Amino acid sequence: MEEQKTEEIVSKPAKKFIRIKPFALIMIIALTIMGTAGLTVLALTFGDERVVEVKVPVERKEFSRLYDAYDELKNNYYIDIEDKDIISGAINGMFDALDDPYSDYMYMDEADQFNEDLSSSFQGIGAEIQEQNGYIMVVSPIKNSPAERVGLQPQDMILAVDGESLQGMSASEAVKLIRGEKGTSVTLTVKRGDTEPTDMTIVRDEIPIETVYGEMDEDKIAHVQITSFSEDTTKELTKILTEFEAQGMEGIILDVRQNPGGYLVGAIDIASLFLEEGKTILQVETRDSEPEVYKASGGKKFTQPVTVLIDEGSASASEILAAALHESAGVEVIGLTSFGKGTVQTVSSLADGANLKFTTGKWLTPKGNWINEKGVEPTIEVPYPSYASLSYIDPETELTVGTASSAVQSAEGMLEALGYKPGKVDSLYDEDTADAVSAFQKAKKLEVTGVIAGDTTRSLMQALREKITEDDPMIEKAKEVLLTAE
Repeated sequence: MEEQKTEEIVSKPAKKFIRIKPFALIMIIALTIMGTAGLTVLALTFGDERVVEVKVPVERKEFSRLYDAYDELKNNYYIDIEDKDIISGAINGMFDALDDPYSDYMYMDEADQFNEDLSSSFQGIGAEIQEQNGYIMVVSPIKNSPAERVGLQPQDMILAVDGESLQGMSASEAVKLIRGEKGTSVTLTVKRGDTEPTDMTIVRDEIPIETVYGEMDEDKIAHVQITSFSEDTTKELTKILTEFEAQGMEGIILDVRQNPGGYLVGAIDIASLFLEEGKTILQVETRDSEPEVYKASGGKKFTQPVTVLIDEGSASASEILAAALHESAGVEVIGLTSFGKGTVQTVSSLADGANLKFTTGKWLTPKGNWINEKGVEPTIEVPYPSYASLSYIDPETELTVGTASSAVQSAEGMLEALGYKPGKVDSLYDEDTADAVSAFQKAKKLEVTGVIAGDTTRSLMQALREKITEDDPMIEKAKEVLLTAE
């Protein structure tokens, strides 16, 4: 999901204002629609009953410079200008001036892509991204997506798409380049931490719509991963936990690692499954109102001990859930400090099909804490193993004896993590590295060449992903906490 999921709300009809100049009329209507629309959608929102207040636009004199600039261009530019392009540029400039990564003007095609995400099904690489300081950063890949399979990670910076620089682009503009039809490929130039940029070629696919995955071990501890908060997530979670409960479930691990968020109503409903009725889930504060408190409702409750797993890819609704369960029920939160998105966005659809997405408020934890740009801190910090952050290796690049590069160091780190002996883990491919590669190839029934390329590269990265999943220190810690709970 390259864009946040959102939920519909209701707004009052826009008022009309008549101006002498046609451009003035167009601009005022556009500005009025910024506050209202026939269809309004809210990321981290509150249900169909909420009403957006409409304010009368400011007087024309506040826009005199804008009108003067338009008239000057309209009358004297060396070729005729298109009103719709100029107006779109003016609106886009207003959003750029906000310096807010979550506020954006989406042209019609970008808006169509955004609205596709509401259905929880689309074709692309499957990664949530956002603009940060002029660059495009990965918030989180989606489970079982092409982005996850190639090893894209939270906080990776995407510098270019198929050689085209993304610097200065909005997230919506970047999504337009990254997304594409199933079966087509896209090459991302990715920088991870202090390492050299690497090209990742990803084959686009249908992004899975399932949002809840679960299993229960022999100790009757259910590990349930929530990958996003979509329309059906609460229903999916309730179903799988009810099945586990019938099988004697004695503890629950709620895993929202690398979950970029989604519908707030999903976070509220899921928190209500584990909190006593009336317990606070969150507070929402807008510019002109006191914080509005949202509390757990009655209904189905799971009373087994619970832990929550978070990491730097847990954002938005994931953070709301983790903070709510910790502050209102004392639930242990395990892992790494979360992403830190504490704001609320409204999306309004304009008459021409474009969207305005802008921040309208901030959400606070039950105790009134604002986690924006700080994140939710775990009560028990458990890091990933160092090999979990090893860089992607391009299967099209051949690594052999004598090669010196950062890709060699990454490959040697993978081999060492998998129990092979590549010698000193550095950037030089030596005979020890070749021997380790040969041993790996033999174990995986690959052609034994001592060279890393093609199927060997893919197999090596797949083996590492399986190890990361199987030997998960955060899950082990969560089980320990649940098994010792009173």
